[in-house]
Amino acid sequence: MQFTSHPRAFTEMRESMDAYEISPALQEQFTRCISFHTVTAPGLFIGVFMVDYAIELLGARHGEKLYAVAETYKCIPDPVQVMSGCTFGNHRLQVVPIGKFALTMNRPSEKKDIEGVRVYVDAEKLKQYRIINAWYTHSPGFDSATMIYPLIDEILKAGRDILSYQRVRVRVPLKNTWKSVKCNTCGEMVPDIALEEDHCKGCGSLSYYDVLS
Repeated sequence: MQFTSHPRAFTEMRESMDAYEISPALQEQFTRCISFHTVTAPGLFIGVFMVDYAIELLGARHGEKLYAVAETYKCIPDPVQVMSGCTFGNHRLQVVPIGKFALTMNRPSEKKDIEGVRVYVDAEKLKQYRIINAWYTHSPGFDSATMIYPLIDEILKAGRDILSYQRVRVRVPLKNTWKSVKCNTCGEMVPDIALEEDHCKGCGSLSYYDVLS
């Protein structure tokens, strides 16, 4: 599900943001996240509010090195990458696919754990917002053909009001040492810690293609 990219739609969205007193800085983050995500999905809008909230709760400075865990692959990872600099490529973003619309952020640590902040969509608070609640709970009463505009508007109106947070202790994974070895099946080099017996996962449990030529 996505919000149309028609210029009028973006104009109306900006007008809603102004009406709900969303700061120019956060509006710019919405623009950046929409561009990165390529579609204006409702979950993305909620994700922007979540990341902004988590960063504020941490008291993090702009550009400060952070780590993040998203509890779903849906939408949340993109605003995390755009707004916090935690990406899959720099190994500072992890997805634990629990299926909850939640994220945790923390600072680096050389210890076994570190205090962080977990922000999540609060089911009780959702009940104050009829349209968001219907969409979020996959209610048959939500019609995406006619309710997408009101949904986005209600998300912008709600902002952080549908979110709650917890102070948590995050377990810091140990850094593994490894060396490169050759897979006995495909002959390509892989870290030894990624082997399954004598072959790589690409030739085993994570195989997803057949070589044509």
